[in-house]
This record gives sequence, structure tokens and C-alpha cells, in this order.
Amino acid sequence: MKSMQPYTLGTDSPPSDIGISDRYQEIKFRVFDLTLEYLDQQGVEGEAISLTALQDEIARAIAVVLMSRGIALNMRERAQLIEDVQNEIVGFGPLEPLLRDPTIDDIIVNGPARIYVERHGELELVQTRFRDTTHLMNVIQRIVSPIGRRVDEGTPYVDGRLPDGSRVNVIIPPVALDGPILSVRKFKHIPLTGDDLVRSNMMTPEMLKFLSGAVRGKRNILICGGTGSGKTTLLNVLSSYIGIKERLVTIEDAAELQLQQSHVVRLETRPSSPDGANEVTARDLLRNVLRMRPDRIILGEVRSSEAIEMLQAMGTGHDGSMATLHANGPRDALERLEMLIGLHGFSADLQAVRRFIAGAIHIVVQTARQSDGKRRIVSICEVTGMEGPTYSMRQIFSDEEVETKRVV
Repeated sequence: MKSMQPYTLGTDSPPSDIGISDRYQEIKFRVFDLTLEYLDQQGVEGEAISLTALQDEIARAIAVVLMSRGIALNMRERAQLIEDVQNEIVGFGPLEPLLRDPTIDDIIVNGPARIYVERHGELELVQTRFRDTTHLMNVIQRIVSPIGRRVDEGTPYVDGRLPDGSRVNVIIPPVALDGPILSVRKFKHIPLTGDDLVRSNMMTPEMLKFLSGAVRGKRNILICGGTGSGKTTLLNVLSSYIGIKERLVTIEDAAELQLQQSHVVRLETRPSSPDGANEVTARDLLRNVLRMRPDRIILGEVRSSEAIEMLQAMGTGHDGSMATLHANGPRDALERLEMLIGLHGFSADLQAVRRFIAGAIHIVVQTARQSDGKRRIVSICEVTGMEGPTYSMRQIFSDEEVETKRVV
């Protein structure tokens, strides 16, 4: 058990007004340290036995520690203690119960003492906490190490994903001034359906009928909106209406899409190593994808120069392709595409750029996160071409229709 080193209680322990009782927290971490010592003394090697066997060994070690130290706990506390210590040794510590909770969509850690979760669109502070910054950093390293990433003062931020597919972002000091920041966007193991989005009032039945028809009709769709507005959720749902015989290629920074078709190629970008080498960008992947005979291309998010290749693909035979983009509205989305391709070497005048975009994008869907925390489609527009120097767009649905046709 050499890899299981006790955490050192630092001076940055969380204040007593946060979380589960201080008595329980104190006992938990004392038992945790003693359990590691006992397992080492017994020669238990975590890498040499199954997870279930290791959990059994941990439970037995805890029983020995509690008895030898005369620590009295009721049955509920004892069961909780065993689970918590097991999570510390073989899991992600205090995050484990939050990751298993199906009602939680996001987990946000602001230093060791402040953990928030999002349920049904609303953030709430939970009782769970880390022991100290050292404890939090150990869990962060446990998250990023298996995916070949590193986070330290030289590289103080990293994106990655957990084994279950949940998306993770980490920022640590000195960039994060008040301690390590960890954000987890949880992966839904059962993909949502269009009917699910109707029931949650993200869209109306009429919107679903229109969008599913647009997908089947091979219209190129751009989904735009702010962070956490449901863009990827909608993209995943719309992909379910693609024919089962089509060859699909997805490109994402962190794989989240759950396409159910059999002929799917999933590609993921790769950030550069600390020395700036080995980066694989979305543009690199798109250039290769165009040689792979895809029927449709699905781009998780347009961020940079890949906008050029994506629009070229949409306009040259890969009808029915889809992508998402951060933008505040349908027209703003098209103007943002102008900016992205202009910044990355597309040599043409503004009118040519606009004709290029108008010829590639057929439908623009705007999502938004409302003041009540709910995610909704607030606009669906058709790009009909150019009208003089500007885009010609026809609004098919607006947010007023969502409000008047909500499922109650």
C-alpha cells in the first residue's frame, strides 16, 4: 500500500461552520490515517487484489482500528465511516457520493471548504468538504493522472474527464488565488430524449417536430448559447434522429456525446504537452475527417480556426452536420463565425465570407439558461441566404412560444 500515504492536516483546515460535524470529521481522518498504517503493516497491496477484495480489507482494518482505539460510533456513523474511508483510498474522496447522486448535474469545488452542487438548475452548498488543500490536491492529481495530464504551478489548469465520462476542469494556485478550483460536469449514463426535453420545458412539441425533421432532412444546424445553457444536451438529442446507416464522425475537446448509431467514429482533441508539443486541435482532426468519407460531422464546439473547415464541410456535401458555438443570439452566432474565420487566414472580403457562412448554415438554434436555472430553447431561425450586405433570417420559433406552450 505504498501509494496510500496519510494526508497531513495542514493549517488551512476548513472552518467548523461548514459541513458534517467536526467530531465526525476528526474521527474520519484519524481513522483514515490509522487504517493506512494498518494496511501497510499487514502487507495489503491494493494493486494486487480486486477492488471488492480491497474494500473488504479496508472495512476489516477500520474495525480493528476502532476497537483498538476505543472509538465508539453508532451504526449509522460506522457505516458512513467505512464508506468514506473506502472512498478516500480507492475513489475520489468526498466527491464520490456526489458523483453517484443522480440528481446532481454539476459539482463545483471552491477550495477545500466550499463544495457546491447543481440540482434542477439551482446551486446549493453541501455539507461535504475536504480536509485541507493537500487533501483536495491529492484528489485532483488522482483525477488527472490516469488521463495523462498534469497540473502544477507550471501548468496550473487542465481539462479532462473521469472514467465515467464526466467532464472536469481544474485551476490551481497561483492562478487560482483562493485555493484549487475543481468543476465537474457529470455524464448522464442514460441519454436524454426529445420527449425528455419537452417534459422539462426546454422545448415545445412543435419545436421537437421541426428540429427532428430538420435533422432527418439533412439541414446543417448550429446550436448557440451561453455556458451551461444546454447546447451539448440538445446536440446529443438531435443526433438521435440521424439515420442508423449513416457514417458519423464526432470531434470534441472532452467526449460527451452519446450517439446510439452503430457507425460512429469518435475523435477527441489533445492539448499540448508542457513543452508545447504534441497538440492535436479540432482543425487538425477536421482536415483528416474530410478524408474519412463521413456522411455527417458533429463538432462539439466551434472555438477557433476549425470554423473554416467545418463550414467548408457543411457547404461541400456533408449535409446534416451540426456544431455548437458560444453566442448570444442567432445573428450574433453568424457574426462570431465571421470573426473566427477572419482571424485565422480566410482570405476573402466580408461579403464573400457572409455568403460562405449563409450557404453553409441552414438552421440556428439559440439556447439559454433562464433566471430560474432552467435551460430552454429561446429561438430557432432559418438562414435563408443574403439580403443585400446582411444575412436573411426567418424566425421559426421564439421564446414566447416556449412560455405559452409549457408543459404543466
